[in-house]
Amino acid sequence: MSKRDYYEILGLERGASPEEVKKAYRRLAKEHHPDFNKDDQEAGKKFNEVKEAYDVLSDPEKKARYDQFGHTADFNGAGGGFEGFGGGFGFGGIDDIFEQFFGGMHSRRRPPGPEQGRHLRYDLDITLEEAFSGGTREIRIPRSETCSDCDGSGAKTGSRPETCTVCGGTGQQQFTRNTAFGRFVNVQVCSSCRGEGRVINDPCPTCSGQGRIVRERTIEVKIPPGIESGTRLRISGGGEAGLRGGPPGDLYVVIAVKKHKKFMREGNDLILEVPVSFSQAALGVEMEIPAIDGNATLRVPEGTQHGAVFKIKGRGMPRLRASGRGDLKARIRLVIPKRLNPRQKELLAEYARLSGEEAGLTDKNFFDRVKDGVKDVKDALGGSH
Repeated sequence: MSKRDYYEILGLERGASPEEVKKAYRRLAKEHHPDFNKDDQEAGKKFNEVKEAYDVLSDPEKKARYDQFGHTADFNGAGGGFEGFGGGFGFGGIDDIFEQFFGGMHSRRRPPGPEQGRHLRYDLDITLEEAFSGGTREIRIPRSETCSDCDGSGAKTGSRPETCTVCGGTGQQQFTRNTAFGRFVNVQVCSSCRGEGRVINDPCPTCSGQGRIVRERTIEVKIPPGIESGTRLRISGGGEAGLRGGPPGDLYVVIAVKKHKKFMREGNDLILEVPVSFSQAALGVEMEIPAIDGNATLRVPEGTQHGAVFKIKGRGMPRLRASGRGDLKARIRLVIPKRLNPRQKELLAEYARLSGEEAGLTDKNFFDRVKDGVKDVKDALGGSH
């Protein structure tokens, strides 16, 4: 079953501001939270749906990818590949909502741990011949890689990141506020380390403390015989480097097979239009026709009609990751000559007479032929009418 649009779930238009997204989530999360709807069996499902939409649209990077690719977008490894989030989202008590916006009384989270790198996508155009035979292709892609000088730490050689003294390594700052309703603790991302829980006082000059640098790499892509347009080839670890020691993402190569001048593909079968003259179709003929891997012999029986299809078994495309091949289907196209020499006209006219057909142009116009037809009918009836 297809997912609902995230904007539709939150009741927003595309292009909604972060404040609008946050406001919509606060309202809907409270409305559908299971703690407030104990008798509604669907409340948990609706709450998870709202939370999933908010998790994407409240993150600028995830929102940008969702706006471009929709539910096929990759969200930094969450959900595996291009299929989006995958599994469901759990929910806790009502404190989850207040902790999200006001902070929790007991909130003291750990700093972020290892994070997988982003997956990448590359669209590769290949010819039908390449799809038939398979092989390898080299592609060049820019991607973030772990800085070799600092091994991804972001700190200059000989130094190391230090625990943030502002948040004590938690990545969060707590601000206590006493109100008439009680004591509230507001938890925010640490302004010193930006939630990392550590600071780099002596950054690596190569990556400027980022721990990653962008390089263009040549990657070899193996193309299996029989591949079709839309097939995704996964290259494990071919994506961007992870953060804080996390694994790299994957590279997905999406195949697009170009249109061919002669052949049209239909699954594993190839369709070829074969021009045949009137005499060849009437008398029959044996002829050589092109195939994807050379030539093939086609036997056209006498009396073949325009549009007839003849199958040559095993001369189509290989079956992807299986044995055998599809068929080559020859579709007959009857070719009528635009000009005839006098002798050809004479012979065709003779054929028409022998077949009892009316052929050729006459001097009589349409009304003359109608009059002749009426006269013939009267003669046949004895002139009584």
